[in-house]
Amino acid sequence: MSDSSTEVKVFVRIRPTAHFAQELIEYLPDGQSINIRQRRDSKRGVVNNQLCSWSFRLTGVLHDVSQEDVYNTVAHNVVIGALEGYNGTIMCFGQTGAGKTYTMTGANESYKQRGIIPRAIQQVFSEVENRNSSSFTVHLSYLEIYNETLVDLLSSVGGTRPGPAGLAVVEEARGAVSVKGLSLHPVHNEEEALNLLFEGEMNRIIGSHGMNKNSSRSHCIFTIYIESRSRTYSQARYITSKLNLVDLAGSERLGKTGSEGQMQKEAMSINRSLSFLEQAILALADRRREHVPFRQSKLTHALRDSLGGNCNTVLVANVYGEAAQIEETLSTLRFASRMKCVKTEPAVNEHIDPVVQMKVLQREVQQLKQDLATQNNMPSQISTSSETLSDSQMADIQDQVQRFLDGSLEEISIVNMRQVKEVFKQFKLALQQQEQKVRDELSQNYSLVEKPQSSPGAVAAKPRGPMGTAGEMDGHGFGVGLASSSQKHIDGHSPSKTRTKKAKENHSPPPKGEAFECFKAERGSELNRILRDNKAVLTERRARLRELTDSVNATKRQIDHATTALRQSQEYRDSQGQFVGSEGEPVLDEAEVALVLKLSDLKAQYRQDYRDLCGTRAEVSYCQHLVDQCRIRLLTEFESWYSESFLLPEEVQDVLRAGGTIPPGLVPVDKALALEDDEQDRFERMRYKMLAENPSAVSFYNAHFRTAKRRSSKGSNAGSSRRNSTAVNKMKLPPILSVN
Repeated sequence: MSDSSTEVKVFVRIRPTAHFAQELIEYLPDGQSINIRQRRDSKRGVVNNQLCSWSFRLTGVLHDVSQEDVYNTVAHNVVIGALEGYNGTIMCFGQTGAGKTYTMTGANESYKQRGIIPRAIQQVFSEVENRNSSSFTVHLSYLEIYNETLVDLLSSVGGTRPGPAGLAVVEEARGAVSVKGLSLHPVHNEEEALNLLFEGEMNRIIGSHGMNKNSSRSHCIFTIYIESRSRTYSQARYITSKLNLVDLAGSERLGKTGSEGQMQKEAMSINRSLSFLEQAILALADRRREHVPFRQSKLTHALRDSLGGNCNTVLVANVYGEAAQIEETLSTLRFASRMKCVKTEPAVNEHIDPVVQMKVLQREVQQLKQDLATQNNMPSQISTSSETLSDSQMADIQDQVQRFLDGSLEEISIVNMRQVKEVFKQFKLALQQQEQKVRDELSQNYSLVEKPQSSPGAVAAKPRGPMGTAGEMDGHGFGVGLASSSQKHIDGHSPSKTRTKKAKENHSPPPKGEAFECFKAERGSELNRILRDNKAVLTERRARLRELTDSVNATKRQIDHATTALRQSQEYRDSQGQFVGSEGEPVLDEAEVALVLKLSDLKAQYRQDYRDLCGTRAEVSYCQHLVDQCRIRLLTEFESWYSESFLLPEEVQDVLRAGGTIPPGLVPVDKALALEDDEQDRFERMRYKMLAENPSAVSFYNAHFRTAKRRSSKGSNAGSSRRNSTAVNKMKLPPILSVN
């Protein structure tokens, strides 16, 4: 990112279809150019000057790519720039049903199919967690523009309601704009942000028509506000940025969508606002024009600083790949090419906090007063200086301190008080590094256990054991070594029974890892033995498979070498002339005969080794199948045992105890847990299953679960909701548009 003029980046994404018009749409190998061909209209007569071919060169063409690839190509750098203080805007433009909402939001039920907004949220908080030198504050807002009316999609969160005057776009200093009355919500992690996103998606207005069952009937702007401050108290500088993620409503042709009534009015409003957006783009692309009509619509006014202002702007043009939609595809690409001519001037939004600046100046004044007060008490060779130490001076002091600690320097030269403070700081840093080094060395050789505070009557210390290990330590700290004989386990009862009893007394189940080890040692010992035996056989067969593979490969290389040598010998013999026998057959020399025999033996060995390889490969596959079956059975029986031992209600455990009506292990876990199962428990099990596939998906599924609960709780009141009052064919569902 640089503080200079830059072009808007424009990508075109083609919706996958089984009827892709290859004869009309051609994307070139450079990944940036796309050609459109259109058949001539025969109704225009013999003299027909109608254009039939267009070529567009954009930033990139995204054809048949995954959601992850789209995000890495389009949005990754924009999000990084937002964290560094640059404003960013990503918007999707195209006809209705072309995949704009799918690109921007994705499928809320699928983690892999999530769109740009959820991925941007994840990246923001991942970067915030990794950047320890700064503290970040993140806020969110969600704005909807429906029929030229501004709506806060998050007004239902936290009881916030817009004022009587409603929402309005206002201009700020340096050309920035904001929406007066729009609620800003602080978020501290990814899950909170996704909760707000899904809440806003529930409140969006969508409808159904001939081209899209879940058509967005409004423009939506999801904005992430980021503020970054240095953790150094003396730093009064801080940076801010905002990231606009815009999902534009799709342009519609009423003849194709068949919209009527309220849907027709909405389509006319959408087309009118998109037309005003294109007019603003044309004015921005023409540097000779002084006036840009931003105020013609609420959409262009709200995006004023994103279009040709202080912003890194990216446009994704979503198009169909079918011949029936070639006119709309051509119109979208024309808009994209005009957008590419727009230039923006991104710059870091740097600010100075007056409160922090005042405190910094007060501390500096206080420091100068202390220097003046101590000047008369210091030796003559030490002076006072109000200037801060430079990087080279600090590096010199660090080097002197290090050499002083190593013994290569007798004394450290100091000329002012600031150097004295820096010397003490370096000593403190060296001490911390030495402590960490000792701690790391101990952790490599011993298992460090933090000991609680000792009681007043505890023994102060114990002598070293006979094996030279360290004994217990009093007070705070760490103890390493072996436990005394009096502390070792001497109870004759089973460890698993003891743990089970203690867990039941404490009303909390033991960790599954610990319980699994006990299960393998006792109840599941036979299954565990069979699993180990099968693994041993599988390991031996795999080793044999590797040997045969190496042998086959080596034989194949020898065959190739022998074949090459034989061919070279034959070519040499042909060039020198052939010897023929009495019957006219060519006569081979001894070297060629030896090569032919060697090649025959190698091929026979290759065939034999290959047969052995196929057989061993089948054995490995079968052994792997047995190991998988045994592992699944072991885990299944463990889950049943763990649930019956620790998770079932008391009344069910009474039935399953020894002497009960049902023997343990015969009750299906899902049916037994259904006695006190609820939606939360089912979600927890689903979450653990998903986490096994992708650990980073927990926030996404937590937010999705809460959204599903809110949707079900609001379902009974859907008839009175504002979001469904505009048309009878509207649905209050998340706008999910799958391109598959």
